[in-house]
Amino acid sequence: MAAPGELGFFDLDVPPLAAGGVAVRTVYSGLSTGTELGYVKGTDPAFTSRRDPALGVFVPGEGSRAFPVQVMGYMEVAQVVESRRADLREGSLVAAAYGHRSCHVLAPADFVFPVPDDVDPVLGIYLAQMGPICVNGLLHAAAEFEGVNVGSLGDGVRGRRVLVTGAGVVGLLTALLAIHHGAAEVAVSDPDPGRLAVAAAFGAQTVDERTTPAWRWCKERWSHGPSDSGADLVFQCRGRPAVLHEALRSLRPQGTVIDLAFYQGGAPELRLGEEFHHNGLTIRCAQIARVPRGLAETWDRHRLAIETARLLAVRGDAVREHLVTDVIAIEEGPAFVSALARRERSALQVVFSYADRP
Repeated sequence: MAAPGELGFFDLDVPPLAAGGVAVRTVYSGLSTGTELGYVKGTDPAFTSRRDPALGVFVPGEGSRAFPVQVMGYMEVAQVVESRRADLREGSLVAAAYGHRSCHVLAPADFVFPVPDDVDPVLGIYLAQMGPICVNGLLHAAAEFEGVNVGSLGDGVRGRRVLVTGAGVVGLLTALLAIHHGAAEVAVSDPDPGRLAVAAAFGAQTVDERTTPAWRWCKERWSHGPSDSGADLVFQCRGRPAVLHEALRSLRPQGTVIDLAFYQGGAPELRLGEEFHHNGLTIRCAQIARVPRGLAETWDRHRLAIETARLLAVRGDAVREHLVTDVIAIEEGPAFVSALARRERSALQVVFSYADRP
């Protein structure tokens, strides 16, 4: 992308294959709409600030990203064409996160996960990062209830009443994980009837925000006792501060929001002096770069990917049918993404195919 809204292709050099490296040719690449449209529109926070890794704070006025943006994306499935790793054979399919490139050389330190035989290769786009993002959300929920004694991914949702705010890809996969791991009830709230239909197909209850506030639905349906009603847990998966506020309102007292959303601006709609303060609530940010403190040795990124693969092996047919809305040639990508940015088209999961490329 040479400038905001100006999408196209770049010729990039491919580094030589070194010891421990793997040369791959891309088969499929998934579009992460929320993140990548932030680049297309120029609204991503990295254009105006940079993160100081030592201090863990963002420094305003010093952008860490600038145009042209030559590579974006993190949901790739590729075939190994040459390998200098004993555990990755030539011809095998792997999942990785290196952006929309037709080919790439993975360094020894790069995360690579073989696509299991019982997972549809198209759904392999979820194995390296998007699926682990959602699995990490459930892991954070488990840590809220069990601390470092998490025994299984379902420890945070099993037997509990769960609301998921936002029926995008992250929200829908998170809802499916919560259902799969034994939540008593899972409801998904969103204003888009098409996305709610996908949630229903996955087995979730649905809350149409156009007619029913999520907080009212939760408070009226889930009563635990006097002055104690609402969701046990909310996964907030929509990057709007007003929706985070709605998530807080939907909780029972002393409940927790596990926040997987990406916010690109301020938060004037978030009122922390109301339910957050008076009901003693918790907001816990869950991001792929960090698992809960004390769990890094047993719940590394590889294990998060394993949990993703287990879900896809069981529920992959439903994910393929209902969540993946568009599989298109990569050559059509710039026009398609531009139309999404202008809201001339809508889609849930877009997958780019590289099948016809030399």
